[in-house]
Amino acid sequence: MADGITGPVGQNDLARALTGLRLASEDVLDAQWVDNGPGWMVLRLRSRRDVLAVQPDWQALKGQSLGVVGAWDSVRDGTGAQFEVRAFVGGGQGGEDPVTGSLNAGIAQWLIESGIAPAKYVASQGAVLGRAGRIFVEKDSGDIWIGGNVVARIAGTITL
Repeated sequence: MADGITGPVGQNDLARALTGLRLASEDVLDAQWVDNGPGWMVLRLRSRRDVLAVQPDWQALKGQSLGVVGAWDSVRDGTGAQFEVRAFVGGGQGGEDPVTGSLNAGIAQWLIESGIAPAKYVASQGAVLGRAGRIFVEKDSGDIWIGGNVVARIAGTITL
């Protein structure tokens, strides 16, 4: 994890991420550190299909917080979203988060500021985990807004 770091990813860090995600350098269009509270390294892949095909090596991911993002192809993938996102956290046994607000906010800052994404778009996350997460992203007056719908799985009350 690299809290507080933003900007391009160095070769050593990128090599470690590529090993953990079982990717080759030619699979990656760009890599960036993003930080919206928690720090993430994000790899931009060529397509949604490439994002969905990632099969992480959890042992090699230890200590890393990685995101991957790839553009949807409206002809092949439809128009339900413009980007596919996945979040990998290599702590403990390792795990993938079905929907990650902090990662999506960091990606939005990067992609919108660089002109890759429009000021308003929808990201999809969680498909590999059997979830249909949709993250609504909008830049308004310099602020990035992240929203979506949730399904409550557990509810409760705490009395103090």
